[in-house]
Amino acid sequence: MENSHNNNNSNSFQEEESSVDMRQILEQYGYYWKWILGSLIVSLLIGFLLLRYEERIFGASAKIMVLDKATSEVELSAIGRLPSIRAATVLDDQVEIIRSRKLMEAVVRKNKFHINYQEVARINNREFLEDELPFKLEILNRDANEIENLLFSFKIVFENNLMEIVQGKKKHQVKSGNAFKIGDISMRIIPVNPNRLLGRTFLIQGNSVERTAAILRKALVVEKSITSKTILNFSYESPLKRKAEIILDDLIAVYDHDLSNDKNKITVASSNFINERLKLITVDLQNTDKRVEDFKTGNQILDVEKNAALTQSEVTNYEKNLFDLRFQNQLIEYIQQEVRKRSMKILPENLGIQAQGINEGVSSLNKLLLKKEDLLTSATEENPVVVKLNDQINALYNNLNASIVNTINVNNLELRNVETKLRSLRSDLGSVPRNENVFQNIARQQQIVESMYLFLLQKREEMEIAASAKPENIKIIESAKGYGPISPIPLYYYLLSFAIGLILPIAILFIKFLIDSKIHSRKDVEDVVRAPVLGEIPSSDDTVIHENDRSSLAEAFRILRTNMNFMFGADKKDESKVVFVTSTIAGEGKTFVTTNLAQILSMSGKKVLLMGADIRSPKVLDYLGLSHLQHTNIGITQFLINPEMEVDKIIIKQPGNYNFDVVYSGYIAPNPAELLMNGHFDDVIRYARQQYDYILVDTAPVSLVTDTLLIAHNADLTLYVSRVNYLDKRLLQVPRELYVEGKLKNIASVINDVDFARGYGYGYGYGYGYGDKGKKKEGLAGYWEKLKTKFNIK
Repeated sequence: MENSHNNNNSNSFQEEESSVDMRQILEQYGYYWKWILGSLIVSLLIGFLLLRYEERIFGASAKIMVLDKATSEVELSAIGRLPSIRAATVLDDQVEIIRSRKLMEAVVRKNKFHINYQEVARINNREFLEDELPFKLEILNRDANEIENLLFSFKIVFENNLMEIVQGKKKHQVKSGNAFKIGDISMRIIPVNPNRLLGRTFLIQGNSVERTAAILRKALVVEKSITSKTILNFSYESPLKRKAEIILDDLIAVYDHDLSNDKNKITVASSNFINERLKLITVDLQNTDKRVEDFKTGNQILDVEKNAALTQSEVTNYEKNLFDLRFQNQLIEYIQQEVRKRSMKILPENLGIQAQGINEGVSSLNKLLLKKEDLLTSATEENPVVVKLNDQINALYNNLNASIVNTINVNNLELRNVETKLRSLRSDLGSVPRNENVFQNIARQQQIVESMYLFLLQKREEMEIAASAKPENIKIIESAKGYGPISPIPLYYYLLSFAIGLILPIAILFIKFLIDSKIHSRKDVEDVVRAPVLGEIPSSDDTVIHENDRSSLAEAFRILRTNMNFMFGADKKDESKVVFVTSTIAGEGKTFVTTNLAQILSMSGKKVLLMGADIRSPKVLDYLGLSHLQHTNIGITQFLINPEMEVDKIIIKQPGNYNFDVVYSGYIAPNPAELLMNGHFDDVIRYARQQYDYILVDTAPVSLVTDTLLIAHNADLTLYVSRVNYLDKRLLQVPRELYVEGKLKNIASVINDVDFARGYGYGYGYGYGYGDKGKKKEGLAGYWEKLKTKFNIK
């Protein structure tokens, strides 16, 4: 049970220490709360200003469905030996076509985006579209192609009836509406709304269509829909919401028009072929009609048709088959010529070729040629995709040529069979009158040519109907709609500003505390030295406390006085006590502690002797404001040199307004260590023990000289002064070694110059009651006191 109780006490003590450490850290940073608050305010103000003058970016989005059959996997695989292309891959190709330079350049030309208009402001310029301007720019004596590639930049300042043209450092004025020159380019500004122009400045810049399109393409995003294989999502970002909407709408329209043009190219190629054949057939038909007319007139034949026999009818059918086969071969041979040339031109379709394999091959070849043409708008022949497509086209040429050769061979075989049959039938017609036979031959030729003519007319009509019909290539699911602004986002700016404003000063303070090697609290001393700490002396502007002083400085020394008595033990309760006061290095305030401790002890009615044993650097009289007495009194140095004199001779009785006696160090001797070793200092201590209750000895710093160690055996208590924000933590090893090895008797620590407003030290109610009158508290404590006073909080 007892062990459990001890463990609980130990745990509670550790928790208390931990909480005290955290509080100390908070207080250390809290001392700089004004700097942290100021950093937050400045950072938020900078964030506000950046947000205020940052250019706003708007977005626009649109969505379409691609209905073009080119995306069908089945049609692209019409020929079995061609590799299957997935619809997703084709849609990727459509995305590249949409993002091509050609389409964006068309959008730029349509809206004249290559001429940029901005109103000049103090910080950010504001962009305008051409139809939003209160004036109109006209470029004179230049055709459309030249205007698309003009490069210029100038500012124009509108005044009453004048315009100031600024180009670089050159300035000149022209009358409103008059022509002027920028370089070799003649222009004219025509005001549309003069009342809106007065006092305004505009920046007008001309760029090439190609370069403008390249810049606009960077902000364009075209992506496939996750949920559909035929839907494309468009998005665009621009400082102008309306401009983003226009770019998306016009880009979709141009893309739709481009798809229609691809289809029209096939229709045009087929129509041109049919028209050429019609011209030839028309001549043949006219010649045949003329022969019929001449034969009937010359032979006076009126009704030849009734004289035809059944055999002749059969001959006619075979002759028609013969013509059809020859006509098919002509059509196929025309296609074969183009295929063998490999001219990469669009081939005519729907010509009436009965070989399905050839029709499918021509259709697939045209689709690949159109795809290549689209890719070449944004790529070169060396592009891997184009090279791969060329391989596919060459393979298709080979396959199509093989299919044509096979079809021609089959047709030729059938032709030979028909011709053989015709020869057999014609030999049976020997009994038919010669004139009727000749006329029938002419009539059959006429019928065949006429049938061919009607067939071509029908095909031409079908082509014209196909050309006039405009089937949908895409379906607009969502037209362009602007939104935003999407950048900058105010919340992000303020959060980032707040984080920077908070983290930056804390980080600086952290680095400051990290590289700071000075001691700052009693904990720093306790952790290393392990000697008991009897008191913490606060920072003060006063050197010596006064009578009836209730300040925090006086209270600190009263606490020190009380704690000292616990260090002497019960056996020395009524005896005289010798207290040595020392430090590690000079400047830590040992003389300050010694003089004020003498003052506080004398105020309690004790007889006190203050001795200045630091004979190398005497300061006791200076601290007491009695430096003039060193000229009229002798000190310890003189006694150590001449021990024959009486000790009472070196004691200054209650100098000034002080109630304690003083022995100052005397003249600075060249051999202070030897003087302290001669044993006469012990005589002074023995005499003082008989006359005083407390003998306070201000000694030399222990890390610099050995003086204190030479006389340390006389002490009943050694107060080791460590000054915060002054002593390096590494030097704490000096008092630790002295404490562990016992070189100084009964060591106890005193922490000097503690700034409680900074959160250093623990504080024991200094200034309680009437202390620190007229002094203002600092840090968070002072701010809290102001709030309590203002709002009457108790």
